[in-house]
Amino acid sequence: MKALQWWQRSIVYQIYPRSFQDSDGDGVGDLNGIRARLDYLRWLGVGAIWISPIYPSPMADFGYDISDYCDIAASFGTMADFDALVEQAHARDLKVILDFVPNHTSDQHPWFVESRSSRNNAKRAWYVWRDGGPDGAPPNNWISQFGGPAWTFDGTTGQHYLHSFLPQQPDLNWRNDNLRAAMCDVLRFWLDRGVDGFRVDVLWLLIKEAAFRDNPPNPGYLPTQAAINRTLSVYNADQPEIHEVIAQMRAVLEEYGARLLIGEIYLPFERLAAYYGKDLSGAHLPFNFALIHAAWNAATIAALIREYEASLPPGGWPNWVLGNHDQPRIAHRVGPAQARIAAMLLLALRGTPTMYYGDEIGIPRVDVPVDLVQDPWERREPGLNVGRDPSRTPMQWDASENAGFSSARPWLPVERNFTARTVAAQQADSRSILSLNRALISLRNRHHAFSVGRQRIVDVRDNVLLFERAHADETFLIALNFGAETQALNEAAAGLMMLSTHMDRTEAGSPVLRGDEGVIIRLR
Repeated sequence: MKALQWWQRSIVYQIYPRSFQDSDGDGVGDLNGIRARLDYLRWLGVGAIWISPIYPSPMADFGYDISDYCDIAASFGTMADFDALVEQAHARDLKVILDFVPNHTSDQHPWFVESRSSRNNAKRAWYVWRDGGPDGAPPNNWISQFGGPAWTFDGTTGQHYLHSFLPQQPDLNWRNDNLRAAMCDVLRFWLDRGVDGFRVDVLWLLIKEAAFRDNPPNPGYLPTQAAINRTLSVYNADQPEIHEVIAQMRAVLEEYGARLLIGEIYLPFERLAAYYGKDLSGAHLPFNFALIHAAWNAATIAALIREYEASLPPGGWPNWVLGNHDQPRIAHRVGPAQARIAAMLLLALRGTPTMYYGDEIGIPRVDVPVDLVQDPWERREPGLNVGRDPSRTPMQWDASENAGFSSARPWLPVERNFTARTVAAQQADSRSILSLNRALISLRNRHHAFSVGRQRIVDVRDNVLLFERAHADETFLIALNFGAETQALNEAAAGLMMLSTHMDRTEAGSPVLRGDEGVIIRLR
């Protein structure tokens, strides 16, 4: 078998650091909190942790507005805490992946302070500045991802600056060679500290069209949608020059050996595939978010799997994502019963899976009262259900106050009735969704068929998806019932039942698949 990279065999586990574990009693999670939970992650069986931004920041967008790329925010700890986390993670054979946020900085970053000081400043061209239109109008019709114009007028120099997100998050100019060199040095700074890779935030937005033309209107826009959907992102995203940028980032990682480059990219498969780069010189894993947005039925999921696999360039490694800090939780999207089906699907598909903290215990959408809302997007566009707070609530560890997350009032509320959905309770329950996730991960880690084996869709019928994973002399059948009705499963009769999502049977293959049940059967 061809030698594999660590990330081809690993499961990536995303940690939103504000919400994972608070170690110092201020209601906000931190690095020492993550360090205190490394043994849990090792017990669960994941191979890498991806940590959302931990850099100094005014926290206008909770860490995605960075004021210093080469330090740690005091609320998360110190550089010594970070170094200890990396060292202790590595001692447990856990890789550490950092969030890299290169599209924009905070407006308090020294680079932007210089850039806005005068039109002649050396760092002026490190950001995107344009003259306004007639009567002081913005330079074009581009819309911020969080609503409103993507341009803010700066009275000091009489020009507008671009911000794809909040006005406090000015966009960097990736057409500038000096900016590119500085950002590559940021990557080296963290690689020198032992980081194993990066997840690159909004990678497809980094390069904008040089002519700054208006985006065309979106004919499918509805008033119930967020403002960003009013136009089609033709000229402010996914420009051809982005692939030069990605190759440059990848080249930096290649200086350090086996490191991983992940790209956040919300694009259709045919456009997503280009982010692997010419001769696979781009992102190792352009994130595949298809499962997040798909209609939840067997036929749709089967079609997605086929389409995605067909879109991959030769040698391109697949990946699948069920949830993250920007999306509704999987237990909310498909319900608690089907969340088990989703877990089996994610961990049985070919490629690298990414799990989101708390999904392994089935944390649902946690409603956040209006007076406790933190998300700036929800505040700017209230009533459109765009708020991301419900997916960022604290991890639920045990039955103690605040679910064991903090001794103080958490920055976001914990689920009201959390006691059945805690790590401690579910570790003691052999049929819990946590026990299921751990069993699935263990199966994947023990059998090459699930991580690197061949994959074949066998059939789709009566809302049941059947596919095989095979490697060497092992073949496994995965049968997933996306409906509530019992279904016949004659293929199972000759196999050995390895695992059921109900966690209540290990008999030889059964001809019956219960409602909302998934099974893994060893055929040979």
